Parts: sequence; C-alpha cells; structure tokens
Amino acid sequence: MLLELQNLVLELMATGVPLAQTTRTLCGEVERLVPDAFCSVLTIDSEGRLHTIAAPSLPADFCSAIEGTPIGPDTGSCGTAAWRGEPVAVLDIATDPLWADYRHLAAPHGIRACWSSPIWDQHGKVVGTFAFYYRHHRGPTELERNIVAASVHLCSLAIERDDQLNEAHRLIYTDALTGLGNRACFNDVAARYDPPDSGRWGLLLIDVDGLKVVNDTFGHRAGDRLIRIVADRISDVAAGMPVFRLGGDEIAVMLSSDDRAQAEQTAVAILRALEAPAECDGHMLAPTATIGIAVRGSPHESSETVRQNADMALYHAKETQRGGFVHHVDGLGTAITRRMTAILDMRAALDEDRIVPFYQPMVELVSQRVVGLEALYRIRRSDGSLGSAGDFQAATADAHVAKALTRRMLERIAADARRWAERGVDFRLISINLPPADFHSGGIADRVAQAFDAVGVPLTSVMIEVTELVYLSRRDDMVSREIAALRDYGIRIALDDFGTGYASLSHLLTVPIDVIKIDRSFVEQLDHDRGSAAIINGVARIAEKLGLDVVAEGVETEEQCKILLSLGCHVGQGFHLAAPMDQAATKSFLTERAGAQMPIGPHLREERSVWPIRSVI
Repeated sequence: MLLELQNLVLELMATGVPLAQTTRTLCGEVERLVPDAFCSVLTIDSEGRLHTIAAPSLPADFCSAIEGTPIGPDTGSCGTAAWRGEPVAVLDIATDPLWADYRHLAAPHGIRACWSSPIWDQHGKVVGTFAFYYRHHRGPTELERNIVAASVHLCSLAIERDDQLNEAHRLIYTDALTGLGNRACFNDVAARYDPPDSGRWGLLLIDVDGLKVVNDTFGHRAGDRLIRIVADRISDVAAGMPVFRLGGDEIAVMLSSDDRAQAEQTAVAILRALEAPAECDGHMLAPTATIGIAVRGSPHESSETVRQNADMALYHAKETQRGGFVHHVDGLGTAITRRMTAILDMRAALDEDRIVPFYQPMVELVSQRVVGLEALYRIRRSDGSLGSAGDFQAATADAHVAKALTRRMLERIAADARRWAERGVDFRLISINLPPADFHSGGIADRVAQAFDAVGVPLTSVMIEVTELVYLSRRDDMVSREIAALRDYGIRIALDDFGTGYASLSHLLTVPIDVIKIDRSFVEQLDHDRGSAAIINGVARIAEKLGLDVVAEGVETEEQCKILLSLGCHVGQGFHLAAPMDQAATKSFLTERAGAQMPIGPHLREERSVWPIRSVI
C-alpha cells in the first residue's frame, strides 16, 4: 500500500506535475487509506509563516484563517511542530493551550484533534508540515504513523524539487545584478497583453546615461553599483509596477494604463529620483537617464509593436532630449528610419572607401583672390554619382559614424594639402567642418593635430568650423576644453552658420573664434530684405571691432557680391564664386588664380584688397 503511494507521487514528480497538485493527490490517497482523517500540507516561507498548499477536505474558510500564521512555541499543532522540529499531537483542541488562539477556528467545523509532523529538507531545515485533523479526540495509530512517515518523506522530495524548479526559474527570469526581472521575464509578461481584450498599457524604456564611461573610467564595480542604485530608485518610484532590466544600461517599466499624462508623471518622478548623487565604489556619481515612452494605442497593437515604439522614442530621446524623455508619436519611426538608412549608407561608404573630399574656395570679392578652402565630403555612389554632405547629415549625429568620418576626412585632407605644398600650390588655409559629436566624445583637438603633423602640414594653415549647436548641450565644458586645445595648437576657429542658433551675439563674447561665417539664409534675401542687409552690416561692424574676419556663405549672384561689399563684408563663398571641386580640379583652380587681381565689375576697380592678413598667414 505504501509502495503504491510512493510510486504514484514519484511518477507525478517525474512528469512535472506542480507541487500543489502533487501534494493534493497525496492527501487524497492518504485520506482514502485513513477515512476519518483530514490531511494538510503546509510550507514555510523565508519569514517563518505558514502557507497551505494542499488540504482537499478541510473547509476553505479554516484554511484562509490560518494562512500566513507565523510559526511559534504555541501556534497550534502545525506552527508548534515547525517551531520545535518534532511531531506535535493535540488530542483535544478545545483544552490544549497550544490552540488557545486558534480553537475558535476549528470548533465550528467539528475539528477535535490534530497531529502535525515537520517536513525536513536534505539540509536538516524544516520546510513544512504534514498534518492529520480528526473529528474525534484521539491521536495517531501505528498504521497512521507509518503512512505519515512515508508521506513526510514524499513531501520533502516534492518540496525540494519545487524549490529547484523555482530557483531555475529565478535564474532564467531574474537579472542577477539587480534582482529585477530580465528580458525573458519581460517578454513573458508582455506577451500576456497581446490578446485584444487584455487591456491597454504603457511602457517606459529607460537608458542609463554614461554607463560605459563609468565602466571605462572607474571600473566595472562602480558601473555595477550604479546600475543597482538606479534600479532600486526606479523600483521605489514604480512601486506596484513591473520593472525589468533588459540588459546593459536599459531598464523597462510597464504601466497599467495608456494614460500619456500618467506615463509622463512617472517619467518625471524617475528622473527626479535619479538626481541625487550616488556613491559607487568610492566615487560620487550623478546618475542620469533618458526615457522613451509608448502606450498601446489600440486593442490590436501587439506587445512587440509597443516595445518597438518605445525603442524609437528612446532612440530619438537620446539624440534630442538626453537626460529627458520623448513620447512616441506617429511619424517618429519614419524619421528614425531615414536616419538609420543614412547611417548604414555612411558606414558602407566608409568600408568601401567611397568618401572623397571636395573643396570650395573662399574668395576675396574685390580681387577674386582665393584666401582659403572649405573642405566638404562627398560620397561616391555605386552608379558613379556624388552625394553631398546634406544627404547624409543625419548620420553624423551618431558618435561612432562621426568619428570614423572625421578620421577619414582628416587623412584625405592632410594628404591633399601635402600634395599641393609639394607642388608649390598655395592653398593658404583649409577650413574643416566638424560635427558636434566629435566635440562631445573628446580628443578631437589631438586627432586633428596628429593628422596634419603626420604629413608635415603646419597647423596654422588649418581652421575648424563649428556651429552654435555644438554649445547647446549639457557637455559645454568638454566643448570649451576642445576649442581651447585646438587654439593652443595654433588652429583657427570659425563659427559656422552664424545667426541660425540661439544667443548668437553672446557667442561672440564667450566663444574664442577667429572667423564668423554668416549663414546663407541672410545672403539669399539681400536683394529684397532690408532686415538681412542690416544684420550683415551689423555683424561686419561688430566683427571689425572684435578683430574677427567675416565670410558670407551662399553667394549665388553678382548683385549679392555688390551688396555684401557695400555692407562691409569682403569675403564670400558660394557657387557664383566657385563650386566645390575635387583635389585635382582644386589644384588647377588655385594655380590659375595665384596672384590674380580680377575685380568682378568696373565699379570695384578702385577697391583695395581687404581680407585681413591675420587669418591666413
């Protein structure tokens, strides 16, 4: 009889039947063998509280009443047996002091006696109890003792197996560093929202800013500590909401509704919670994060769609609102797709060596003398046509692409400059555009210097163009250090697209520059907009007072040249003066123009050459 019971339970365990069902079947078989007894199996949690996992014949309200009871020296039969680590037989519940606080629960159901035995694991720890309840005042018989001994052993095996499965599940679905659910756990939970009737929900994808820098600078122990602190703070804010670490520096919070306002409030609360400094392996760090938000817009949106939308929002936030958050909106994916396409095309062009420098002369309007060149990159397409920088501008916002492009362009420009110098061609000054990402990643001054030093081209013949956008970031100090380092090398700085950013005039006082390049949007309106003329004239006068040179971009007509001269702007750049050219064409153009004095009209013959010498010698 006991062998059959053992074989039955072992078979249930071997076939993967859950613990509750296995122990319920065990209790049912035991009750069949002992008809006047009710069986129960209870487990003990890490806090020492009892939980019913099987009691098929005990009243439900009785089981509910004892749920979560702490074990102790006088907590009924089961709680006391677990506390003592030995069987406890109470023959009369109504009078036994062990049941003083619980007899009122048993009396309405006619429960008169209870015999409970502890369940031990293989390490000698009490993990549960197996109990007989009787409707009569009595203790166990010899047969019942044998049955209980076998049942306790089987329960121990079943509980141990369940613990092993739970631990395996924990390892599979829990992030070891933070204790949060991992990506597999997130995928399982998110899949529950796939059915159309599963309700609406939202998702915050949170990217911890600068984790790689922390790991590289302070070590992985500091980085791991930072992740744990961030995870704890997010969990505190998102109390009651599922939180997951999807990997690396990305954490997800699932929202219980599609309310955009609630999602935004949660995002703001998380960002605020992260503001406090954090001690990470002996280093005080200031955690920041960037958040992408998406909500389920309709019952037919899958969890994967919501995840992709949040990914797009996060990607956009890291480019435009780092340290803040962005909601996903329709059309955002199209813009990101265009950017990703540009990045992929740029990477392919770099890998296939299809990046070539073109040069557009900066020309003195009076004499037509070339006073410098602006280097522009072109991408040679597979059909032989050329793509301009504007076609791929979105790609340069990616720091890795920007760095690779700058390295390639510096190598090519430096080689061209050396080639011209060897042939006696005076290019005077080469101006190079650098994207903001180059300044934000650091080390750009050294990279520029190394490229030209390697071929023997003096750095005083190099100028770097930066836009005001470079300064409009949270990394302003790094930008200032890089600008200062460039100037220390003797490299000149030009403020490009002047007038299109914020606080342009203030930059003339705070940014160390040598040349102002007036944006083409002012030049193209000169013949019909008095405001543009007034602005250019004002900039030219201010620049003269500050000892700065001025170049007008986008000069397309002779009339614009005349107006610019009258406004005090003497150097221009644009297709009317010269189009961008490759290395060979530039060499020919420079040779032809060397020393030439060719005024652009009779009205200019009395004008003198006025481009300040300080920027080109």
